[in-house]
Amino acid sequence: MAALFGSRVRRLRLAAGMTQAELGARTHVVGSRIAQVERASGAKPTSALASALDSVLDADGLLADLWPYVHREAFPDWSRAFMAHAQRAVEIREYAAHVVPGLLQTEGYAREVLSVGLTLRSDAQLEERLTARMSRQERLASEDRPVLWAVLDEAVLRRPIGGPAVMRGQLQRLLDAAAERHITVQILPFAQGAHDAMGGSLTVLTLPDGAEAAYTEGAHYGQLVEEPMEVRQFALTYDRLRAAALPPLMSLDMIRSVMEDYHRGANVPSRSERRRVAQEQLQQSGRGRLRGGGGRVPRRGPCP
Repeated sequence: MAALFGSRVRRLRLAAGMTQAELGARTHVVGSRIAQVERASGAKPTSALASALDSVLDADGLLADLWPYVHREAFPDWSRAFMAHAQRAVEIREYAAHVVPGLLQTEGYAREVLSVGLTLRSDAQLEERLTARMSRQERLASEDRPVLWAVLDEAVLRRPIGGPAVMRGQLQRLLDAAAERHITVQILPFAQGAHDAMGGSLTVLTLPDGAEAAYTEGAHYGQLVEEPMEVRQFALTYDRLRAAALPPLMSLDMIRSVMEDYHRGANVPSRSERRRVAQEQLQQSGRGRLRGGGGRVPRRGPCP
């Protein structure tokens, strides 16, 4: 798809009588970036660049329409079918065992999560995946936005991804999202013990025609389930998780409590900082100790 996108850009550019440098200047990128797009080499085009190319080249929406298929190639094969269903879903029910669901992640949190993937091959691919993840969140604010119900394991709140500042921003994002009428957030506390979905995350999608699909995911695998009997079993598992979780208002209280812990933790010096301060104190106290032959150097007192 990236090669198809690039060939269309080249054909439209030549028809418009522009060089790569000229097209780059009009779309606010360097000419070499246009060359990369046309050859399908380097980083894939961002959504903003695709829109700019579409406008400058008078592509009548062609390039903008192609872009979603280009950016999907930045993801493993097993997630593409799920993403296609999620884009059409009218209701999304998610259980997250380890990290905040992508639809509710801040950019800083998402960058940290995507940076540790074993399928990540380059910084350019990281930026592609980050851009794609952030762009998918736009649907939550659109007119056809889905109902989103997210059950988060307590571990999601307490795992310090990206440090205290990133976590405070992410937890605030959860609080803000939960204030929306179409979004519900619940926390499944550690005290609930074992449950059916301990191995990974679970998503149940309701499509416009009423059909449902389930998606299970671990660190390096994913499975889309569409067989009705199996989907019903996953839906039942989700309902049990939702019933075991804290009610929405209590869940928000827990998020605020953990958020305060990150505020307090940010004010506690790190181990390296404490070591540095201790060394400085030792050096300062040593100045009034024995010098050379052994006599203590007296402190200067006030003049009589």
